[in-house]
Amino acid sequence: MGDNTGHIAKPLRSDARRNRDQVLAVARQMLAVDGSSVSFDEIARRAGVGVGTVYRHFPTRNALFEAVILGRIEKFTERARTLLATGTAPEEAFRGYFAELVGEVALNQALCEALDDSTGTVIAIPEQLRDEFLRSFETLLSQAKRAGAARSDVDIADVLDLVIGVAAAERRARLRGTPNQLIAIVLDGLTVR
Repeated sequence: MGDNTGHIAKPLRSDARRNRDQVLAVARQMLAVDGSSVSFDEIARRAGVGVGTVYRHFPTRNALFEAVILGRIEKFTERARTLLATGTAPEEAFRGYFAELVGEVALNQALCEALDDSTGTVIAIPEQLRDEFLRSFETLLSQAKRAGAARSDVDIADVLDLVIGVAAAERRARLRGTPNQLIAIVLDGLTVR
């Protein structure tokens, strides 16, 4: 496995891997609540490690944010593949996945920006990872179309735009303390009548 510089990364000892995973989990939670203003000191404190440990694994704030974002996109891809492999009904798989994505993206503006490759975000998704994510999501959409559960005139770019837009509406609804009805409205609009 390579690192961001193209060098072959040494496998981490189990304790180092645990620390790295704990830092990532805490950073993911804190980014969801506090956004990009989170401090390494606070991440280290909540993860139960020294701040040097955080810097050893993630030498810059951007490296940490990138690891969190790429980890989420890997999980999205894995989730879509699981839905495809388990034979979940196409409409249920597509609608559930769409709603899950909206919920996750709404929690993290940086993730939203990374998925929207037109924003010029500093966190770029590697092309292979982006392709795998889009391919798995597109397969869910295609299966829903074949089952007559999704409109035939939308493509994956349209659906991703909708995820990003509905996630922004979800964030605003959460700030107001109201439910986001747009998820249901958009999913109904994507359904064949």
